[in-house]
Amino acid sequence: MFSQCLTRVTAALAVAGCLTLTGSANAHATAVGSTPVQTFQYSVGGMTMKVPTGCMFTHAIRGSGKKITYQNAGVDCGFAGALGSGFCNWRIDFTYADTRNRTYRTSRGRTHNECKIDPMRSNSPQTLPRYGKACASLYVTGVRRVSQCHHITK
Repeated sequence: MFSQCLTRVTAALAVAGCLTLTGSANAHATAVGSTPVQTFQYSVGGMTMKVPTGCMFTHAIRGSGKKITYQNAGVDCGFAGALGSGFCNWRIDFTYADTRNRTYRTSRGRTHNECKIDPMRSNSPQTLPRYGKACASLYVTGVRRVSQCHHITK
């Protein structure tokens, strides 16, 4: 299990590096960013669950201008984080805000009642009505635990 998770993390970092470094003659943009998931505890069915350090929340987005052709977010855990029970009652939301930081659209993910060490969600392609930022957030038992955003500009 540990080597499998370490392999996934290594592959994810390699893909992220490729996406970030790959250039294109067209005006297409790709952004990939990761934010560490802070250690936290929560209760599920009377049991205390602990998420240790070693997990990263990664948000990838592709498109051009206000048009998003691909968007995905998820958690990858390595080392001690891969040994934990994971994230129970989780969901991933995508939110969109204007240049004044006012959220105008939310794509709320489905709440997954199972526990998963590597929760992930993709969102459908779309065209945004305005520039600003696109964010992905991980919720566990209804509490936002980590977010990662990308600015959408001309």
